[in-house]
Amino acid sequence: MNVRLTLLAAARSSSLLDVRFEDDRPLDAAGWTEAERAIPALSHLASAEMRYCSPTQRSRETGRVLGLSPLAQLALRDCDMGRWRGRTLGEVTAAEPRAVDAWLADPQSAPHGGESLLMFIRRVGEWLDTRPAEDGGHIIAVAEPSVIRAALIYALKAPPPSYWHIDPMPLSTVNLMGRPGQWSLHFDGWGY
Repeated sequence: MNVRLTLLAAARSSSLLDVRFEDDRPLDAAGWTEAERAIPALSHLASAEMRYCSPTQRSRETGRVLGLSPLAQLALRDCDMGRWRGRTLGEVTAAEPRAVDAWLADPQSAPHGGESLLMFIRRVGEWLDTRPAEDGGHIIAVAEPSVIRAALIYALKAPPPSYWHIDPMPLSTVNLMGRPGQWSLHFDGWGY
């Protein structure tokens, strides 16, 4: 039995230079505008049998703007960044350059005192593998870009350092098809 899981990146809550670890700010004006403009292109997602989101304010608001009424899932929260929470990568790099280097180089490292990248990927993967596998079912999850990266690494069984090479843009979608432990990346097309 296969299920289709669409991951949708939440709309913006800040400029790219002001992205903060475990950011829980609401959509900014640009994010609201982008989400409202995306309604026609993404309205088909409302037909998903199950609709979830990260517990962040911007993920919940993105889901509401798109008419999804998603259910927040604690397992889809951003990586626990410990004492780095609320700070930008630039701020942390200026204060703790060696710790940032270790964190970026070693997926098991957690110099911030929170989750390691490997723990984060496993947590998101466990959520993926507990989704009901009703044949032909469709699930949508509005999530932070980091959660989408972690889901893709887990689903594709890619090396954890590949995480740093995935860049989900706001309101972009990616589809996974499969069942627990057996996921494939799925591209929509015209079917010809």
